Amino acid sequence: MANKEKNLRELAGRIYNLDEEVYKELGSSLGRVFNGEREHCIEETVRMMNERNQAHILRNELALISNMARTIPDPNCRKRIMSKYNKILREVEDLPTSFIKGDILDQKMAQLNSLHLSNRFAKSDHLIICIGRTYGCGGSEIGFTLADKLKINYYDVEIFDEVLKRLEAERTSVRDRGGYPYQKGGKDNRQYLNEVPAFTPAPRSTLKEKLREFNRYHGLPKKDAVFFNQSDLLCDMAKSEGFVVMGRCADAILTNNRIPHISIFITAPLEKRIERVMEVRGVENEKKARHLLTKLDKEHVKYYKYYTGRRWGKAGNYDLCINSASYGIQGSVDLILRMIKREE
Repeated sequence: MANKEKNLRELAGRIYNLDEEVYKELGSSLGRVFNGEREHCIEETVRMMNERNQAHILRNELALISNMARTIPDPNCRKRIMSKYNKILREVEDLPTSFIKGDILDQKMAQLNSLHLSNRFAKSDHLIICIGRTYGCGGSEIGFTLADKLKINYYDVEIFDEVLKRLEAERTSVRDRGGYPYQKGGKDNRQYLNEVPAFTPAPRSTLKEKLREFNRYHGLPKKDAVFFNQSDLLCDMAKSEGFVVMGRCADAILTNNRIPHISIFITAPLEKRIERVMEVRGVENEKKARHLLTKLDKEHVKYYKYYTGRRWGKAGNYDLCINSASYGIQGSVDLILRMIKREE
């Protein structure tokens, strides 16, 4: 047990050092993932490694580090740092509590899959993959792993953070209602966030607050201002880089702006999603998990329809629809790579 804890601390220290190294290479403009005291950050990272339902937070932190590392101008420096990152990522994936563990694979369904997923693909400067997914199907893990294989950036909550900067708004006053709930924090000083349905009425505002918001958002409701700024951001990003983006109506936004992309929808049978949510997110019982998934599905149908006029999850709206229970996380990634038909 002592050796295990020592090894985790050593790995957490290397993650902290990598973040620091990337920050020094890029300067202060992009900031750091870990802003606290070294020992505190290491303790928090070790805790996330030990708790299965915190693995997705560590995944997002690693994604932020790798996204910034890929912007390092010096190719030799970038290659050296990405080599360190790849080694760390493999070690994190090997942990019993890794975000890649606890697969969604259904062996009976997988036996019906006769595809040989062996083709590989090459890099593309502007390869853009938009992934819509139902909660609990392993879609985020598939998206993250896919981006890592393609060596392109992965965007999830980071996009919303950038939108907030554009609007100069407070995180507490504007919420990303197009995403899924996530837990940020822990038992000490971390904050747990519950799901925020897309069309939940906002708290009542005073006349002064309403006037301030009217001026800030040019007369638009806040949720609309966030969506339109997010749309502009996605189109700007598509002109300069390739990436994998989760949700946020990205497929419809890019289609309307005639920007080439691949659109994918990932789901799994409700019972398998319930099992995963209970295991990975720590939902207490089947009844609560079923209620959460049903509620989130309804909200996303409504959100997607409101902003795109399309039906969320309808096969005709996507290039590829995947039942992740038939392939599992890695198998789903391989399937997408085969469809792209490029050499890595």
